[in-house]
Amino acid sequence: MRIRSLRHRDRKPLIEAIEASFTVHEVEVAVELLDAAIAGSHDYWILVADQLEGAPGSIGGYICYGPTPMTRSTFDLYWIATHPAVRGRGVGSALIHGMEAELTERGVTGIRVETSETEGFGAAQRLYQRHGYPEAVRLPDFYRPGESLILYYKRLS
Repeated sequence: MRIRSLRHRDRKPLIEAIEASFTVHEVEVAVELLDAAIAGSHDYWILVADQLEGAPGSIGGYICYGPTPMTRSTFDLYWIATHPAVRGRGVGSALIHGMEAELTERGVTGIRVETSETEGFGAAQRLYQRHGYPEAVRLPDFYRPGESLILYYKRLS
């Protein structure tokens, strides 16, 4: 597996991974950020996991992140998705490591992640916790009654 920067030709296979991972509304937002990154927006950065057998177009997943507005050295992890055919093969971990290495090199000191508390996001919650992202805040009923927002925050050294 290789972690690399986004290329224009990655759009179609990444949309397949996004559609397999998120709700219709989430797909709209994730694709909007993907298209902004392809167009060269400096607000959204994407790394891609490729060379994975069984993944469409050899792309196993992606991670989308960008600078947190009005901060000097904090970034948001916006989206991370892996294609179902390669889940459980370390793709998410490799993407997080790639992002953290790039951001550490650039002097970024913190990464913020927001997610839902629902079981559908349980795998993502466990991934963040395994990689040292402690829960910083939980906002009850944020998304809708009974669905809290969990904010994870990791300090980079």
